[in-house]
Amino acid sequence: MSAHSLALLKASGISKRFGGVHALSDVGFTINHGEIYGLIGPNGAGKTSLFNVLTGIYASDGGEFVFDGLPLNGLKPNQVADRGIARTFQNIRLFANLSALENVMIGRHVRTRANVFGAIFRDAKTRAEEKAIEKRAYELLEYVGVHKRANSLAKHLAYGDQRRLEIARALATEPKLLALDEPAAGMNATETESLKLLLKDVRRDGTTILLIEHDMKLVMSVCDRVLVLDYGKKIAEGSAGDVQKDPRVIAAYLGGEVSLNLRGAA
Repeated sequence: MSAHSLALLKASGISKRFGGVHALSDVGFTINHGEIYGLIGPNGAGKTSLFNVLTGIYASDGGEFVFDGLPLNGLKPNQVADRGIARTFQNIRLFANLSALENVMIGRHVRTRANVFGAIFRDAKTRAEEKAIEKRAYELLEYVGVHKRANSLAKHLAYGDQRRLEIARALATEPKLLALDEPAAGMNATETESLKLLLKDVRRDGTTILLIEHDMKLVMSVCDRVLVLDYGKKIAEGSAGDVQKDPRVIAAYLGGEVSLNLRGAA
C-alpha cells in the first residue's frame, strides 16, 4: 500500500465545550491524501470550532487528531502550520496596508531558514533567500490569478481577489492540508466558478483540501466526501451524492435545497 493511499488526517472523539455548551461532541472522521473533503452543517453546528481545534487555536476537551502519522494535540498554531496544515478564516484576515505580494511573502516565511543575525545584517545568504521568497510569492499570485495586482495594497483588491490572496498566502506555507473556512462567502457566481476551478487545480497539484462552505452547489461539485455536523455532532459522512440524499441531513440542514439546487451540480 503506497503512502498516498493512507489517511492524511484522522480525528477521533473530538470534543469541545464552552461553559455548558457542547460545541463538539465525539466527532470522528478521516481525510485521505489527495481529496477535497467537505464540512457542512447549519450555523452553530460546530464547523469553525472544529477548524479552531484542528489548527491549535482552541485546545480540545477530548479526542485526538493524528496528522500524517503524528499527533497534533497540544500544539500551538505555528507548530500546526509547521507540520503542514494551513488555513484561511471565515472573515478575511489579510494585512490590509501591505501589498498582495508582501502578504504572500509573509506566509512563505514559515519555511525560511534565516536567523536573527541574517535578518539584522542582511548577509548574502539572507538576501538570496529573500529573493527566492519574493519569486515564489509572485508565482503563487500568478497561480491564483491575482499577479496583476501584486503591488496593490490588499485593502484595495476586489473582494474575490482578497479571498484568492488568502489562499495564495496559505499555499505559501507549502501545506499538506489546506483548510478553507467559507472561501466562497460573499462571492458572486463568476467568482465562485473561478474558485471551483482553483480548488480543483490545488488538489490536482498535490494538496489535500478541507472545505467549510455554505454554497451547496460548490460543495457538491468539488468534494469527494462530505462530513455533516449538527449541534456539534456528526450526523452523516460519505460521498456528496449519498450525503445530499441522507434523510438526517435533509431534516437538519439541506431541506428543499437538495431537489431544487443540487441536482445540476457537476
